[in-house]
Amino acid sequence: MKIENSFEVAAPPEAAWELLMDVPRVIPCMPGATLAETVDDDHWKAKMAVRLGPIALNFDTDIAREASDVEARRAVLSASAREAKGRGSAQATIESTLAAQNGGTRVDIVTELALTGPVAQYGRGMVQSVAGQLTASFASCLQSQLAPPAEAEQPVAATPPRPSGAVPVSGLRLGVKALVDVITKPFRRRR
Repeated sequence: MKIENSFEVAAPPEAAWELLMDVPRVIPCMPGATLAETVDDDHWKAKMAVRLGPIALNFDTDIAREASDVEARRAVLSASAREAKGRGSAQATIESTLAAQNGGTRVDIVTELALTGPVAQYGRGMVQSVAGQLTASFASCLQSQLAPPAEAEQPVAATPPRPSGAVPVSGLRLGVKALVDVITKPFRRRR
């Protein structure tokens, strides 16, 4: 399944690229994700907590930087996730491209996603809509890390604070929103 999302951040492309290349800072921006281990400069291990109604899923995820082109501001990450209790897996290739736009940066993300096992059944029909909502949350987190602190609140540390802990993605909340989007989508086209 191919999922395409875009968003803008109010920061120059150079700053957005620097943050995008700092994968340990980016992982906590994904809802429900925490960095478990930095293996080397191009490989990481993460934990991902997802709640789909009464079902709690916990994924062990291996992340690798497959490519990065500073000239084109294009990066490719791969993720291989296994549900801890054997309830399925996910494979993803995430290509991010940055471009200057409106005094900030436009981030285009193209994800090739393959789900297997019960996980695929839980998310069938809602993945596209949920992905859009996750991207919006991800964009908000990146924006907060790229935003300059208020003059009166200049932090002592040069690095913005990381989110304190991962909160599992609520599948029920996202599922209801995705269901509403799926139901109302035909009506929006007619307008």
